[in-house]
Amino acid sequence: MSIEPRAGILDIRPYKPGSSEAPGIAEPIKLSSNENALGCSDKAADAMKATASRLHLYPDGGATKLREAIAKAEGLEAENIVCGTGSDELLQLLGRAYLEPGDKVVQSQYGFLVYRLVAMQCGAEFVSAPERDYRSDVDAILDAAGDDTKIVFLANPNNPTGTYIPADEVRRLRDGLPTSTLLVLDAAYAEFVHNPDYEAGIELARERDDVVVTRTFSKIHGLAALRLGWAYAQKPIIDVLHRVRGPFNVNMAAIEAGTAAIQDRDFMQRSVAHNDEWVAYLRQQIGGLGLEVTPSVCNFVLIHFPETPGKTAADADAYLTSKGLIIRGVEPYGLPNALRATVGTESQNRQLVEALTDFMKA
Repeated sequence: MSIEPRAGILDIRPYKPGSSEAPGIAEPIKLSSNENALGCSDKAADAMKATASRLHLYPDGGATKLREAIAKAEGLEAENIVCGTGSDELLQLLGRAYLEPGDKVVQSQYGFLVYRLVAMQCGAEFVSAPERDYRSDVDAILDAAGDDTKIVFLANPNNPTGTYIPADEVRRLRDGLPTSTLLVLDAAYAEFVHNPDYEAGIELARERDDVVVTRTFSKIHGLAALRLGWAYAQKPIIDVLHRVRGPFNVNMAAIEAGTAAIQDRDFMQRSVAHNDEWVAYLRQQIGGLGLEVTPSVCNFVLIHFPETPGKTAADADAYLTSKGLIIRGVEPYGLPNALRATVGTESQNRQLVEALTDFMKA
């Protein structure tokens, strides 16, 4: 072609979502994308369906109803919230707004793949800080960041490891960074965590003008198909994000379903209870097979396999797929000897354990 994209664009490897197909299996069990095992709130589904007669109308460009519902449910200020097409879009908007070619972006070693994509889209330098026991290491991040980093992305809890760092460590990270560095706390799985030392980062963002917290409706609320997320920060940052987002970046169905979902606390509590029970079951049962399972506070577990021929992660992945069980390879994260499995329904979880038992015995 005579028309070339900006330098670096063709170096980007597009994000590859979790697979949903198993050859020869009509209805495979998909446990590869950390979707909510209970589906979504009936109230959210009904709210979405009710928009069918209004599809010819543009949505509210500011998603006012949704922002106000989030603010009420979370005890926040609606004017400090911006909504997006999933938290992924908000991460990309932050890159578009604050990164220039040559700027430095830092994340932890096994951080979410989208952070690298954001940096590359903007022509920024990307640096990963080593983790310790599959957990973000504040000292390593500070060493990597130095005084010249524009954005630090921290997934807390982290995908794909399922680990988190406590609130005092997050504050130590923020205190150790220069005020010219923006700390972005990606708290996509925050609702699943009820450990007393954990905070999503909202209070830190309320106190400081150099912190952004992103959240999603894809996990606890089960609205992955609608692509809906939100961010909380001081007004100057929110003002910037409003300037770079599309004028109607959140669709009407998402606004209505999200508003209903954030108000359905019973569904959220049932989702947390289900996850607590079955993430513990998966860790115990799979660990009992002689496989290491990283302790997780999310709705998935990271399973580590040996390098023994016939028992590797790739071998396990192929075997499970042949049985109609689809989980996620995490080699793109630098974890070639591990697989990530989403918490499913009771039946799905038991089938996964049974299949892994047969695989390890074979």
